[in-house]
Amino acid sequence: MLSRRHIRIKVMQVLYAFRGTESDDFSKDQRFLLNSIDNMYNLYLLMLSLMIEVQKRAENHLEKTSQKHLATAEEKNPNRKFVNNQVLDMLKNNEQLQAKFEENHINNWDLDSEYVDVIFKEILASDIYKEYLETDTTTFNTDRNFIVDVFKEIIAPNEKLYDYLEDKHLTWLDDLPTVNTTILKLLRKVKKDASAFHFLPKLYKDLEDKEFAIKLFKKTLLNQTALTAEVTKKTTNWDSDRIASIDLMLLKMGICEIQSFPSIPTKVTINEYLEISKEYSTPKSSVFINGILDKLTKEYQTEGKLNKIGRGLM
Repeated sequence: MLSRRHIRIKVMQVLYAFRGTESDDFSKDQRFLLNSIDNMYNLYLLMLSLMIEVQKRAENHLEKTSQKHLATAEEKNPNRKFVNNQVLDMLKNNEQLQAKFEENHINNWDLDSEYVDVIFKEILASDIYKEYLETDTTTFNTDRNFIVDVFKEIIAPNEKLYDYLEDKHLTWLDDLPTVNTTILKLLRKVKKDASAFHFLPKLYKDLEDKEFAIKLFKKTLLNQTALTAEVTKKTTNWDSDRIASIDLMLLKMGICEIQSFPSIPTKVTINEYLEISKEYSTPKSSVFINGILDKLTKEYQTEGKLNKIGRGLM
């Protein structure tokens, strides 16, 4: 679920907030980094649990309307397609997933049920919902396509939900696109006979990714003086105050990665930090960062300092 780029963003955020020196005790900030990454999984679980709660809300709605004193024939015998949606049932009845909810204390919607109502009402008012109820047959594919559309068009872009998540955890705003993309991929790929673990992806692709996060954080922090000196060498015509703080941090991380991660191609490193700068810094930052990292890479290569393993890694 977690990409290397998102790991780099997490490291950048903690380093930027920390702004410590090589002599500082950074164990607390390393824990904060890992907790921030781990908390991304809670967001993933929270978004999945929201869909389950919306289904429960729909069932409760049908039950209440059917018991009205002057209920219409349609209200007494309502269309139960949404309530009986096979994908939502799969989520609701997944014991491993429910255990994860309990283990990670995912119970937000018990206290903040108004957001469940917001999503439910938007679904009821949507053309997606009306077209779904009008379909003649109910198949697993029909149910799956409906849930994919609901998540993509109603849940993921919901502004009230966005504001709620921002209030709960500031870092969730950066995590949300990755989480939503993961959920959409899993929804699109789910099959009727899917494993119970289909909706329980790993946070890290492998152990190397977690080690990458820790090493990049430590190496950048512990070598800040030397990394800053490398940047200064290539910006002699720049007033240090003119270099955006985010750009300086991204440059130090990029140089650290070029120097300390022999298995990562330099082109990959430079491209990753260019893309991050486009999202988090100024419009001209990517050009500036590309120029500095490119010059340093060529210099290291000429001097024999570019220690890369494997072909095509220069």
